[in-house]
Amino acid sequence: MLRLLPKEMRFFELFESHAAKVHEAARALHEMARNYEQIDEKARHIKVLETQADHITHDIIDKLNRTFITPFDREDIHALASALDDVLDNIEGVSSRLTLFKIRSVTPETLQLTSIVEQACGAICDAVKQLTDLKKINEYCIQINHLENEADHISRNTTAKLFEEETDFRELIKWKEIYGRLEATTDDCEDVANILEGIVVKNS
Repeated sequence: MLRLLPKEMRFFELFESHAAKVHEAARALHEMARNYEQIDEKARHIKVLETQADHITHDIIDKLNRTFITPFDREDIHALASALDDVLDNIEGVSSRLTLFKIRSVTPETLQLTSIVEQACGAICDAVKQLTDLKKINEYCIQINHLENEADHISRNTTAKLFEEETDFRELIKWKEIYGRLEATTDDCEDVANILEGIVVKNS
C-alpha cells in the first residue's frame, strides 16, 4: 500500500479537526433531541460549532491553494472538505428548524434519526483518523452505508405515517422538512464515505 506523504501532515490535522467538529455537532443534536429543553441555547451552540467548522474548511481550501504537492488528489481534498461541511450544515439546519418551527416535543423517530446521525459522524471521525495510512477506512465506510440505509428506511416509513395520520397541515409541513433534513444529513455522511473510499482506491 502506498503511504501518503508524511510531510503534508497539516492536511490530515485539519481534516481530523473538521471531522471532530462534525461529530461534536452530531452529539449535540442528539443530546438536544434526548433532553428537549433550553433548545434555543442548544441550537446556538450547534451554530457556533458550524461557524468554527467553516473556518476549518476555509483553512483547508487556503492550504490547498498554496500547496504544490498534496498528500492525495487535489479534487479529493476539496470534495472531502465540502462534504464534511455539508454534513454540519444539515445538522445545524435541523437544530435551527426545531427552534424556528417552535416544535414543542420531538418524536421517537427524531430520536432514532439523530442517533443514526451521531453514529455515522462518529464513524466518519474514526475513518478520517486513518487517512495517514488508509487502514480500516473501508470498514468505517461500510458502517456509514448501513446507517444511511437504516435512516432511509425509518424516514420513508415515518413520512408515510405522517401523511396518513397528521391532520394539521402546518405540522405536516414542519415535520416533513425536519425528517427530510435528517435523512439528507445521513445522505451527506454517505457522500463522505464514498469520497474516502475513492481516496483508498487511488492510493492503494
